[in-house]
Amino acid sequence: MAQYLLNLVQPVGDPPPPEVLEPIMRDVQAVSEEMRAAGAWVFAAALHAPEASTVLKPQGDEVLVVDGPYVEAKEFVGGFTVVEADDLDAALEWGRRYARATGLPIEVRPVADRGV
Repeated sequence: MAQYLLNLVQPVGDPPPPEVLEPIMRDVQAVSEEMRAAGAWVFAAALHAPEASTVLKPQGDEVLVVDGPYVEAKEFVGGFTVVEADDLDAALEWGRRYARATGLPIEVRPVADRGV
């Protein structure tokens, strides 16, 4: 069974107010529970905003440490879920469920090699 990364692509800016966010989080939790019940869920995590990141850039023999995101963008990966699925179509269905639950784009990407 292959693994797929489902990236939650969210816009830069403040999160929605609680009255908007709470029903979304309930829907996301429901999809997550469906994944677990189906044996598809592997791992998931929310991420801090891009400003919390630190980028390491190789430059010759040195590695520079830079605060903040590598590039400026209007959207960023706000969290991710790794699922196991028989094929891309099955992974896309989990992505569709998350997209409907969140109202946000979901990037579905196959995991290349689990042995690294």
